[in-house]
Amino acid sequence: MLISLQELQLHAIRFCVDIPAGEIDFDSGISQTSALHTEGVASLLNHSLGEIRIAGKLSVSADGNCDRCLGPAAFSIAKEFDLVYVPSDQTGGAGAEEIDRAATEVGYYEGAGLELNDVLREVVLLALPMRLVCSEACKGICPVCGQDRNMRDCHCQTETADERWNQLRALRFQLDSQH
Repeated sequence: MLISLQELQLHAIRFCVDIPAGEIDFDSGISQTSALHTEGVASLLNHSLGEIRIAGKLSVSADGNCDRCLGPAAFSIAKEFDLVYVPSDQTGGAGAEEIDRAATEVGYYEGAGLELNDVLREVVLLALPMRLVCSEACKGICPVCGQDRNMRDCHCQTETADERWNQLRALRFQLDSQH
């Protein structure tokens, strides 16, 4: 859906859209497993030169690979957003009374409008957790043998002793044995 600058000059554009899985390419090993539902409003800011404000909410389910065990990890995103897009050739901005900067993020666009799918893709990617995990209890992959520790415990010793601390350990042992 194209949010046209020309149409925004006439009136605000309300949207309530369900985007089917596979229509937005997330590029980062993330695949959409449910329709992305979004609703909100796009408007042109008063006294501005093409600044577009898009506010709304979205919800979607997706999956990717677990960062610990590389197995499948499913997650849901429900996010409210309030974004301002400025023409890429404009450096000035609207007045502070129009935009609560703490509640908005600023982006740039080129041309005669803004593609809603691009906005939603950006919102979803920014809402992703830093680490995708299949569950908080995931034990991950053994760094020694490569076994998935969720399936079977491999009993590998993963801690290596740092020999640089041996003299300090010996001193600690002596002090503990004297008391």
